[in-house]
Amino acid sequence: MAPTAPSMLRLTCVVMLLGRVAAGTEDYGLEITNNGPITTGAQATVHASLSIKNESVAPSFYHFNWIYAPLILIEKSEQRFNSVINVTGEFPGTFPVSVWVTHRNCWLCRPVARNVTVLQVTEFITGNLTIAQIEDTRFITRGSSSPMGAVTRISFCLHDPSHYFKSASFVYNWDFGNGVYQITKEPFVYYNCSTMGNRTVHLKVIAEWEQVGSIVHERETVQKTGDFTTALELLDAVKSINVVGSRETHVMENLSLSLHINGTPPLALCWLIKSECIPLEDEKCHLVVVNGSCYNLSHTFSDAGQYCLSVRVENGVTMLQTYHEIKVWPTGIHPAFFVLLCITLASVTLGLVLYTTFRSNTQQKDLVEVADFDFSPLSDKNLSSHSESSCGQICCGSCFPQSSQEAARESHELLHSFYKPVKTYTV
Repeated sequence: MAPTAPSMLRLTCVVMLLGRVAAGTEDYGLEITNNGPITTGAQATVHASLSIKNESVAPSFYHFNWIYAPLILIEKSEQRFNSVINVTGEFPGTFPVSVWVTHRNCWLCRPVARNVTVLQVTEFITGNLTIAQIEDTRFITRGSSSPMGAVTRISFCLHDPSHYFKSASFVYNWDFGNGVYQITKEPFVYYNCSTMGNRTVHLKVIAEWEQVGSIVHERETVQKTGDFTTALELLDAVKSINVVGSRETHVMENLSLSLHINGTPPLALCWLIKSECIPLEDEKCHLVVVNGSCYNLSHTFSDAGQYCLSVRVENGVTMLQTYHEIKVWPTGIHPAFFVLLCITLASVTLGLVLYTTFRSNTQQKDLVEVADFDFSPLSDKNLSSHSESSCGQICCGSCFPQSSQEAARESHELLHSFYKPVKTYTV
């Protein structure tokens, strides 16, 4: 059917309006989205939503004007600030779908907002492959990476927003790139490989269903296929984090630590020092990328106290976290010197006590009184002078009787005044 004159005029006006920069469009915002891509024969939904940016603009009633040719319109709905259309395509291609908004009952008025989206239509099945790692009976999606030796689930997700394939049966042909093939009727497989490296997984999907022919009006079998590829990277999981360095430092002293990581790089390392050990799942931290197995960090503390270094490392397949406690002392003598001083004083005191006790036991003395007889010449002179006065120049035994000599000697002083009368000797 040839287009009528009013239709051609309307299309010409629309093109001219879209080519001009509308005044006042900064007061409005228009968002347009679609749920493509779709396969030929399936339906796509295109949604447009109008918003008012300038609060001084009074809300009104609006009209949404669509341009979707050569797509076929299935359904259209419109509300005050949004509009939805369902379209389909009979042949593959990339088609623009545009919309502009005017005040209601004035479609030739200058549009208040406009926008455009692109819808992709293909003759093949649409979908995508996802890779998930099994951890504790849970499926954790980690992109295209998986830990070496772990069980990985590879799934095909069919993109069919209009349920075009609701009566179709599917067959899935898997090729894991290492000579292993598998055919399933389920859209997923489990894969386990113990060799580290990159793999390319290929999948061919075949869908078949019956429908009534458009010409003969008999039931016929329809088949569609789709080819999908994804890269599977097998990495070694992060097994350990070893923090090498001192656990004690002083205020305003630079503390250097070395982190040794057992895992396949590249590694995303996140570290944070706080007064307590905390998990780094939702905390802001210092994030760095490590391309090796070692990372050195340094930190200077401004206040004394107890601190904790929290470290988290992940490489796309696994995540591991560890902690390292740090004691920061105020500026001054290191506590080790106090300990050494206390040990020294204790040792000296103990040695002095043992020495005093030993000396007291070995110096026990016996006191003995001894008469000190003086046999010096002085005593002989005194005795001679005493004899001369009695007997003259010659002393003989007959001058004095024996008893008189003994009495004289006994009357002689035994000890002089400058000698101590008693001496003590150690036995």
